[in-house]
Amino acid sequence: MQDNATEVTAAGIARMAGVGRAAVSNWRRRHADFPRPVGGTETSPSFALAEVESWLRTQGKLAEVPLRERVWQQLSGHPHGPVTALIHAGCVLLLIHDRPPVWLELSAGSDERLAEMLPGALREVFTPRFGPEPATSTPETVNTPGAAPAPAADAPSAVNAVHSPATESAHSAVHTPTGPELLPSAPLLRGVAELAAELGARQTFEFLLGRHLDANPRQYTLTPAELAGLMADLAGPARTVLDPACGTGALLRAAATRPDQKLYAQDSAPELAALTTLRLALHTWSTVRGATGDSLRADAHPRLRADAVLCHPPFNERNWGHDELAYDPRWEYGFPARTESELAWVQHALARLKDGGAGVLLMPPAAASRRSGRRIRADLLRRGALRAVIALPVGAAPPYNIPLHLWVLRRPERAPAQPEVLLVDVGQFAGEGRGGPDWRAVREAVLDAWQAFQRPGRFTERPGLARALPVIELLDDDVDLAPARHLPPPTAADGAEQLTGVRELLGETLRLTADLTPRRADAAHPARWPLTTIGELARGGALMLRTGGNGGHARVPVLTDHDVLSGTDPSGTLPESDEEAVLTEPGDVVVPVLGGGSVARVIDTTTAGAALGRNLVLLRPDPAALDPWFLAGFLRGTANNRQASSYASTATRLDVRRLQLPRLPLDEQRRYGQRFRTLDEFERALRHAGRLGEQLVRGMYDGLTDGTVAPD
Repeated sequence: MQDNATEVTAAGIARMAGVGRAAVSNWRRRHADFPRPVGGTETSPSFALAEVESWLRTQGKLAEVPLRERVWQQLSGHPHGPVTALIHAGCVLLLIHDRPPVWLELSAGSDERLAEMLPGALREVFTPRFGPEPATSTPETVNTPGAAPAPAADAPSAVNAVHSPATESAHSAVHTPTGPELLPSAPLLRGVAELAAELGARQTFEFLLGRHLDANPRQYTLTPAELAGLMADLAGPARTVLDPACGTGALLRAAATRPDQKLYAQDSAPELAALTTLRLALHTWSTVRGATGDSLRADAHPRLRADAVLCHPPFNERNWGHDELAYDPRWEYGFPARTESELAWVQHALARLKDGGAGVLLMPPAAASRRSGRRIRADLLRRGALRAVIALPVGAAPPYNIPLHLWVLRRPERAPAQPEVLLVDVGQFAGEGRGGPDWRAVREAVLDAWQAFQRPGRFTERPGLARALPVIELLDDDVDLAPARHLPPPTAADGAEQLTGVRELLGETLRLTADLTPRRADAAHPARWPLTTIGELARGGALMLRTGGNGGHARVPVLTDHDVLSGTDPSGTLPESDEEAVLTEPGDVVVPVLGGGSVARVIDTTTAGAALGRNLVLLRPDPAALDPWFLAGFLRGTANNRQASSYASTATRLDVRRLQLPRLPLDEQRRYGQRFRTLDEFERALRHAGRLGEQLVRGMYDGLTDGTVAPD
């Protein structure tokens, strides 16, 4: 009976049956006995999972629902919301992880008996793992059925709830749910246990949590795993680690490397604090202390002195507690302005470190140069609390369009005699589009510079990358700590060698034009072939035609029309939706339909697996009938595009079905295809030559203006 409460969307039905969304729509129209909607909206209805499963099996369209899919549908369709379901699942997975025989004994009875006995068993696991539970729960308890989840972020965003200083306090993150709260989750918990028998308890929770984050990309600001690992390495080995804005726990998970650690987590969103605490307990045998509450207003760990603090704080918060925290003892380096919430988090981190402890915070670049924060920055430098500012590449973390900074802090044991600060800029390792930076290069450059800076002796400058600067040189009217403003340019020798190398590469690229000299055909008797259209080929089965959509899986990169036009890797994203994504395969031909340009791109192994973006059409030729390079080459003909384009609106739109191809034997197609492939390679080389030319010109300007290149 409880299982009937779980609802599933049309997209979920399609995944269960292994078909497209259109097939589900056809079933609804053609079969009068298809289950009726029980919820959702008119455009996106939902159906009872048990009824759908029964109908699919009766129709022979389903032998058995895959276990992962069934558990996910139970979680996402939980009557009290997926967050409550995920927390309940995490509680049971921790019980299975720590005391599997207890779960086996409890699950042998009815759902009612399971719900009645489970709280006591969970309490016996929670107490040694999370510490004693408060005697009474509060309205902030996250397991209350029907409670709407608060806006969430891995690093809390600017939409955190407003807190009242008079009433706010911190609470334990994980509370033992009661029997009535657990009863609606009983079918889900049994499915979760079954999945844990296949994958393991930790992997099951990671799968469900990852799927939930993917399904709600706008609710969470995640810290990428590569960045979290870099921040943990900068902090160094630590037995006690705090994240005062923990989100889903990426930073603490990266820092959890030893069983004797103590991990402290706090977040203003109750559901995130609970999920992080459970996640860490499944990930490590370390002591975990999670708490709910705003760390600036309601610090749950006021007496903690940690070895390391890692934090991805909320950016640009105006309502961070400026008015009520004016006399807080944490402001050792100055009272932050209302617009300097990030400097409040910096000082909170320093206040929770023991002497000599390390802190690493992800910061917006404006925090290094805003005039309103210059006095605090100056005092941080003078007293040796700020040890390094590292400019990351664009795309390292959200917001992806700006180069964020890492601030490395050290709780000063004594004032340094001649303080220095390390400035690093690894922006040169940015990737193209949204593919992310070259993390391996970023990691090596940052850690090499940081380790060299910490060793005794003078730090050797790395032109354009890293420099150790005496603090006295930064204490001017602005106290601007942006690394790019202080790093020296490459040395003259390196600059001249690089320019010579660029010029040679450019010459090699341009020499490729000699291989493309066309062989003159008989102008009086040009080739005349019988023609066919893409539409006719699609109807005959020689190729399959698909159009890009508006939704898909959040973790799959998306090939956009801009990527096709510019020849770059997939760089887009699409929100999670009920619409099935079209994934590219090697040999597909992708054509943009807007803009009036004659462009077609053949998908290779490096771009295969990306989702097809909007305003793109995918053609998947049958290899036994069509050569993909032959297809792409003839689609790019100017006259072909002109006759298949319409101009009814302000934008030119291409009707791909009207594009024409000559009817040629496969061997002849391949002969043309090889020539078209050579042209494509030259086109890519020409783009590279353009970039090399820009680099050469820019380098010459820089060399002439800084004296490293002579005018003759």
